[in-house]
Amino acid sequence: MLNELHHYSSIHTCVGKLVYFTVRTLLNFYTSRVALRYHTPHLLTSTIRVPGICQIHNFIFKPSLRKLLFPMADAEPMLVPAPGGEKRACPASEDEVDHSTKRPRVQKDEKNGGGHSHKPAQDEAEEPEGEETEPLEEEDGEGAGLGSGEAFAEMMKHGLTELDVGILKFVSEHKGFSGILKERYSDFVVHEVNKEGKTVRLDDLSVPEEAEEATVAEQPGSEVFTEEQKQDLEQLQLFKNKEGNVSIEVADDTKEKRTLVHKAVKTLYPGLETKTEEREGKKFIVAYHAAGPKALAAPRKHSWPKSRGAFCHFVLYKENKDTMEAINVLSKFLRMRPNVFSYMGTKDKRAITVQEIAVLKVTAERLSHLNKCLNNFKLGNFCYKKHPLKLGELQGNHFTVVIRNITGTDEQVQQAMTSLRDTGFINYYGMQRFGTTAVPTHQVGKAILQDNWNEVIDLILKPRPGAEKGYLVKCREEWAQSQDPEAALKKLPVKRCVEGQLLRGLSMYGKKNIITAFAMIPRNNRLMYIHSYQSFMWNTMVSRRIEAFGLKAVEGDLVLRGGTAFVLSAAEAETHSIQDVVMPLPGFDVIYPTHHVGKGYGEMLSADNLDIDNMRHRVRDYSLAGAYRRILIKPSDVSWEVINYDDPRISLVHTDVEKLEDQPPPVFNKEGKYRALRMEFSLPPSTYATMAIREVLKMDTSIKNQTQLNTTWLN
Repeated sequence: MLNELHHYSSIHTCVGKLVYFTVRTLLNFYTSRVALRYHTPHLLTSTIRVPGICQIHNFIFKPSLRKLLFPMADAEPMLVPAPGGEKRACPASEDEVDHSTKRPRVQKDEKNGGGHSHKPAQDEAEEPEGEETEPLEEEDGEGAGLGSGEAFAEMMKHGLTELDVGILKFVSEHKGFSGILKERYSDFVVHEVNKEGKTVRLDDLSVPEEAEEATVAEQPGSEVFTEEQKQDLEQLQLFKNKEGNVSIEVADDTKEKRTLVHKAVKTLYPGLETKTEEREGKKFIVAYHAAGPKALAAPRKHSWPKSRGAFCHFVLYKENKDTMEAINVLSKFLRMRPNVFSYMGTKDKRAITVQEIAVLKVTAERLSHLNKCLNNFKLGNFCYKKHPLKLGELQGNHFTVVIRNITGTDEQVQQAMTSLRDTGFINYYGMQRFGTTAVPTHQVGKAILQDNWNEVIDLILKPRPGAEKGYLVKCREEWAQSQDPEAALKKLPVKRCVEGQLLRGLSMYGKKNIITAFAMIPRNNRLMYIHSYQSFMWNTMVSRRIEAFGLKAVEGDLVLRGGTAFVLSAAEAETHSIQDVVMPLPGFDVIYPTHHVGKGYGEMLSADNLDIDNMRHRVRDYSLAGAYRRILIKPSDVSWEVINYDDPRISLVHTDVEKLEDQPPPVFNKEGKYRALRMEFSLPPSTYATMAIREVLKMDTSIKNQTQLNTTWLN
């Protein structure tokens, strides 16, 4: 009986394979390679919708056949919990499938919410580093979601607090109060302020109309041809000319006129080349296809009008996605490399952000089509320009922030916000600069500067306390036990996280070539470690400076004049305010304050086995030139209001997309049981909105503290 069953099973499998490959061939013919790639339920992702292919799949693969070919095809897809009770998506058409929203993973590279443990965060308002950061993907895997809020809170028990990174002082005198920051990602809205000082907003989804391209007869240079020659050249360009070439007699023409003919042929008829020939004593310019039929296909199919700028600029509205993640999604969907996109700076993940993006030779119509295909994105305000965007050329960012469940009285709120508007806040580097877990990024940076590469590897790969993604825990455990990079790498389902890049480098170059292996991590991600160490030192020294001298300029302080730092004399200090004073980030190309706080730089570096007089590294990338940063920042366009509301699930901000859809703004109940502070302000580049909020609340803004507050309130 068993033999008969085995025989039947073998026949069944052979028939199944035969049918599978037959149908696969038909699918390839009718639905293209793209459809074939996604003919299983993998189509149902949270980012991409391709309903047409799903219908092809259901039509061709009837239930009985599907079970034969794809035993898992009818399995119920695994749903990922939605983030914190909130589900926002760009509007979809009614006939499109519904998609689950992925839970926001541990906040990585969030300019105002904290960085992931293994990836150093970037500045909130974009410090250009000269080379764009390659997106290191957070992939699904075992434990990817970290489960409940309690699990996340457990992880944060081992995270950093503000005291750990030198954030100690306040400038205002009001009494602080508590509140919950970023309870929902819609509580934090960022609009870029471009180089012209205009706040970037999404307010137009239309595709710009373009003037029709001039016909050949209307274009400059066409007058050198007769109507018959134009017709012959057009036929040649379309491969309808049986001769394979067109000869234009130029026997009596001057050299200048012959040159014009050569240029006109190549300009007006892409894909054609020319040469000069003599026949029976007469000169002819012969037009022909240089590389056969293929020479015509690319220029005609993908030709870009000369009157149109090469770069399509557009406004990108995104929800709960950081800039690099968004660029990665757009580039994959457009089947292009991420480096064809340019932008002025990176933006938060756990937020709603609006910024300008430029892309090389992609039409507005093609970009506009993505609005029907992507969740949590909207693209609009299209225009063509001749130039891309550059990192750092923005003027700043405008923030709309909601702090929920505040305990302060209206009088306290008034005092706090007035102080923020009139005095400002200490320009500390925010918590996201230093990571969120027990291994802060500035410790890795210190090890790099010390040239202690074994310590660098250990800090990044060793097991760490607190909850973490399941596959990362297994990877770290494997590394701790075996020190085998290949074995540890096998524990990672996808290799594009920092740990994966580093382990791949170690497996390729060996543990004796750690510097080369470490270079497998994208350059800007590597540099963020040492910048984190500089930031830690700056925070610490500024806290000492405020402690020692308060909020006035003193002898020995530094100020900038035309980009150059000068030391203030006692007399000069009387004519300057704390708003003018800068403090250096350590490096070989800066000077230090001459008072006793300035001497603390050398003492602190010496305690870390570093030499203040030798900040150059044997690896040039890790040599620190240093920079200067203002101690105090005063926000502009400051406004605020206290809101009462009843439903904690509603959004308290009217977004650009909601305005485009003519949705009404949120309505608040003045007698509502919950209170929130909604504030707006603008900041220059390289400043942290969380530090402004910290000054208002006078409370620790670390994820560790905010998670404890949030968990307690929810419970």
